[in-house]
Amino acid sequence: MVKPEEFRAALSEKSMRPLWDVMSNIVLPEPAPVAIPAIWEFSDVAPLLEEAGRLISAEEAERRVLVLENPAMQGEVRIVDSLYAGMQLILPGETAPAHRHSQSALRFVVEGEGAFTSVDGERAIMKPGDFIVTANWRWHDHGNETDAPMIWLDGLDIPIVDAFKATFAQRHTEMRQETSRPSGYSEWRHGSGLSPVDEQWDDLSSPQFHYPFARVREALTGLADSGAPDPCHGYRMRYTNPSTGGWAMPTIAAYMTYFQSGFSSKPYRSTESRVCIAVEGEGKVCLGGQSFVWGPKDVFAIPAWTEFLMEAETDAFVFSFSDRAAQEKLGFFRQVAENREVGVS
Repeated sequence: MVKPEEFRAALSEKSMRPLWDVMSNIVLPEPAPVAIPAIWEFSDVAPLLEEAGRLISAEEAERRVLVLENPAMQGEVRIVDSLYAGMQLILPGETAPAHRHSQSALRFVVEGEGAFTSVDGERAIMKPGDFIVTANWRWHDHGNETDAPMIWLDGLDIPIVDAFKATFAQRHTEMRQETSRPSGYSEWRHGSGLSPVDEQWDDLSSPQFHYPFARVREALTGLADSGAPDPCHGYRMRYTNPSTGGWAMPTIAAYMTYFQSGFSSKPYRSTESRVCIAVEGEGKVCLGGQSFVWGPKDVFAIPAWTEFLMEAETDAFVFSFSDRAAQEKLGFFRQVAENREVGVS
């Protein structure tokens, strides 16, 4: 009779192995993310971005970005298991050259006003708190024609695209793409609860790519005047595709949350891996039993299936993005609120 070790050696020679040796490691009873809870305080990030601005130009770097890398995933260029995030700086007079890629990207404006992101021939003039969608395989460049630096948070689905080995990228022949529409065009066309009659929009990303914070802030504070907050999320709304009512991006979900001063949440966890940045206000988040104090412009990571509790010391707005949009399409998403699975009787 063949001995077990001889059988495994024979399998190995044929690039095979017994499932029973590894099944408990690959089919788990619940999610086991590699990423760990972490925070990046803006007071630490800002001076390093300034130094990067002295060391390399936006044109030389193509994108002058400091990657926010999860402490448990050093060298893997990801902030949580499924998502990438980085802080980008563009100085007065600079251009980040036009390119396009398979990955979907978002920009969330952190500091500065008046610089632009140009997507498919239309410029979005950016202000703090604005959310900008760059759909996959769309030409995009950034420019700063003001007299002050501009900083924003980049979020991309790089790890998701890499998992499928579906990445492509291309540089434009020009530094800046030619503008073909006036700034604000897509917002006028789709951002007021109206859409052109008979228009057929079959792209997976939203036709509105610029979501100004001023409107979002007004909506959330108005919502707070009309009812009690969700016990786990406060007043939370999602950025949507006006053509479908779904998520603004096919793989990345994006939210803005308003917490009133003194709010203390009930426990919540879900399968989504999430990245948060404080826009206004101060508070504390407890992630898997570990507490982090956050303030304006601080970024924190919430890995999948990590229970969290949120407290607001002052009125606060927190932007977040996650892989929930992709998970919902694939049937993976699950959530537990107040220690009860949502949607299950």
